[in-house]
Amino acid sequence: MVRTLAAGGMRVIAAARRLDRLEALASSTPGVVPMRCDVTDEADLNALVAAAYEQFGRLDVVINNAGKSDAPTKAEEESAAVFASVIDINLNACFLLARTAAAAMIEQQAPGTIINIASVHSFVSSAPNNQAAYVASKTGLVGLTRELAGQWARHNIRVNCIAPGYFPTELTDSMMDEDSSGYGYITKRTPMRRPGRLEELDGALLLLSSDASTFLTGQTVTVDGGWTMQ
Repeated sequence: MVRTLAAGGMRVIAAARRLDRLEALASSTPGVVPMRCDVTDEADLNALVAAAYEQFGRLDVVINNAGKSDAPTKAEEESAAVFASVIDINLNACFLLARTAAAAMIEQQAPGTIINIASVHSFVSSAPNNQAAYVASKTGLVGLTRELAGQWARHNIRVNCIAPGYFPTELTDSMMDEDSSGYGYITKRTPMRRPGRLEELDGALLLLSSDASTFLTGQTVTVDGGWTMQ
């Protein structure tokens, strides 16, 4: 996503916990500023928004893309601690960053757009993979997106979601081996019979982050090879 936005002419602060990876990304991608950030730390999120204004003098787009999944576990056996940790990253942190960013946009009287990364499991069960915390967090994120869109529309701040199907990421790495049962699960459940390619998210990302969507808010763009249409 960082490379796509930078290639589109945007100046980007790339934030994550592992600064070394961000620095490697920035060294090969003009217009990218790396910044260490723990999304569960409210002070880090405040500093991230402040850095955008310090670096660029403005903040136009915020993307909530940090994510965590719980290991496949029957709901009746999942611990409260694991459930809470997934909700904290996938839902609470998204709210906190969106709130901080929107407050700054409102103060600056500037329009902006916030994009939350949800999931096909915002709409359908993960069973038989059994990830109650992940599903709860991503379902909640779609509802939060609609609520924030409703509250901030009068400030010309748009809030939307992208809900990907299965793409190659750190969370799905073990499922991308074509000989694995996970890959078989993906191809069986996806009408297009394959996982997505990362560049296939570019269209939704560029739509929602650009002036091509200035009258679009509170919506979820699903990019899933047909997973949720069944």
